[in-house]
Amino acid sequence: MGWDESLVLWCAVWGVVALVGYGMSLAGVTKAQRTVRLTGRIERVREPRHGGSRKGGISVVVSYSDPVSGQEVTVTNDGERGDTIISCAWEGREIGVSHPRGRPHAYRFSNTPEEPSRGLGWPSFAVFLVYVGLVVLAAVDRGWPWALIGFGGPWAVSGAVHLPGAVRARNRRIERLAAMDSARGRVVAVLKDVSVDDDGHTSTTITPVVSFTTREGTAVTAYCTANLPHPAGAYGRDVTVHYTSADPAEFTLDRAAEHRSEKRQMTFHVLAIVVLVATAVAGAVML
Repeated sequence: MGWDESLVLWCAVWGVVALVGYGMSLAGVTKAQRTVRLTGRIERVREPRHGGSRKGGISVVVSYSDPVSGQEVTVTNDGERGDTIISCAWEGREIGVSHPRGRPHAYRFSNTPEEPSRGLGWPSFAVFLVYVGLVVLAAVDRGWPWALIGFGGPWAVSGAVHLPGAVRARNRRIERLAAMDSARGRVVAVLKDVSVDDDGHTSTTITPVVSFTTREGTAVTAYCTANLPHPAGAYGRDVTVHYTSADPAEFTLDRAAEHRSEKRQMTFHVLAIVVLVATAVAGAVML
């Protein structure tokens, strides 16, 4: 089988996968559509143990109303509860609780309540793979400049379409940074996780845990993974925490660093669009 036939087969297979996925979504039988999504409330927060592991997230007790019986259910996040971990917690915070339909014991937590999903992630990814196959097929049949046009052009258009929204989001973020309240906090634990890869190489992940109380009296416990110098030796250190009053989960120890990060991200976005446009133009010139 030659390149042409292989690429056509690639596009056909992923096209069928996409069609099946969209069909299942229309029928309402995707995994996401069969997931029950609830809003839970944190009733109690357990302070992490210094030197422990970050796996599983901050230990919390959560209550929510069972949609079937209407009874109040109380659960914890002890044990394996999926990839999403509760990284910031306070009593009264609303979080997401989900479980497969008919299996309430297989619940999962998320940091925020989740909206119902149509389960279009995998079908959309299959469409992307079809697009990749078509671009490569055009490059094989008509010359490699078509690869530059095929990849550079659509992504440049997509980046340009999303740029205004990214600018608005950046401006809102900067406004929130400027309006943040400040509170004295303390590093109450430093968590340490050691992992070994297949080659025997060892890597260590250090996760400081900061505790602070907002102006409204809300006691917040959160993982602090940025803007803390020498995190391994930070246990017991007093810090200044800048937080958003409406959502204390949005906090930072260095507002200036966050401001610079927002500028870098926007600069990268603009440069990426410029590079993609230049790629597409170069391909068109070379035809």
